[in-house]
Amino acid sequence: MLRYEHGGDVYGTADAALDFSVNVNPLGMPDGVKHALISHAAEYARYPDPKCRVLCAALADRHGLMPEQVLCGNGAADLIFRIAACFRPKRALVPAPAFSEYERAVTAFGGIMQEHLLSEANGFALTEEFLKDITPETGLVFLCTPNNPTGRLIDPDLIRNIADACRKNGAILVLDECFIGFTEGKSMAQELGNYPNLIILSAFTKLYAMAGLRLGYLLAGDAALLARIAAFGAPWSVSGPAQAAGRAALAERGWEERTRRLIAAERGYLQKTLPAYGVDAFPSDANFLLLKCAAPLYAPLRARGVLVRDCSNFTGLDTRFIRVGVQTHENNQALVRAVSEVLNG
Repeated sequence: MLRYEHGGDVYGTADAALDFSVNVNPLGMPDGVKHALISHAAEYARYPDPKCRVLCAALADRHGLMPEQVLCGNGAADLIFRIAACFRPKRALVPAPAFSEYERAVTAFGGIMQEHLLSEANGFALTEEFLKDITPETGLVFLCTPNNPTGRLIDPDLIRNIADACRKNGAILVLDECFIGFTEGKSMAQELGNYPNLIILSAFTKLYAMAGLRLGYLLAGDAALLARIAAFGAPWSVSGPAQAAGRAALAERGWEERTRRLIAAERGYLQKTLPAYGVDAFPSDANFLLLKCAAPLYAPLRARGVLVRDCSNFTGLDTRFIRVGVQTHENNQALVRAVSEVLNG
């Protein structure tokens, strides 16, 4: 079953005072990015560079790669659909619950998504059992680390084993690292030279609060692989403002460290506080938490002006589950108060 719903529907929820349904950096957009958007305004009258040459060079320098090993796109979703359009797998594999756009992209191009159900009993952690589902019939494998909506990082050794299994079976592994900057985890970009079948997906969306600008990118050891995927994108898919903002974001110093400190402290606050009100918080390494409560929380919180992510449309979850983005302490306190009102009157 296709699941198209996402968080962040503030346009259809005008009365929401607090939006916890998205996982954007609570620090907002860096001032340097805001300044770049304004200072480069004169450039926006002309077409943007369709190859994003300056931005790709900056990303390559950040990850220790060559510019041809980088492909930019109109957000992560654009690149997921390009991958599916390029390879058109008959069968793809993903852990579940997971971001729904992987399945939507695969099925849009005639494929079937096989879901490997994660266990609530062990906190939805991915295990070696996943390897059993990778077969010669598997064309694409999607992994997200940390996973969305569970927030769990995948052990790097397990990722390597999955990449090996994919190579053995002729599959492409797409590793989504869009939330890695919020965690203490390390990118697998340094492994690209060892795995020509590995593609890393990332974006500026969450860490730099640039969701409305739409800027994502792929990294691969095999530049020819990216060239094939690039052919399935529309021309000028990355706007001039997005390219200017991306270059400025990469020039920021200390942004990730500052963000991680805030997220770690506030995630800990929510994990410690919410269980006292009867809400289970699953282990998370990310800037969001998967929560479970016997009493459904989505509708009553929305009635109080607090928007959270209803997780009932994720495989393996139901109306007892919601996801909340970690925000500032003031907003997190407001969330706790709203939860207390719903559950305790």
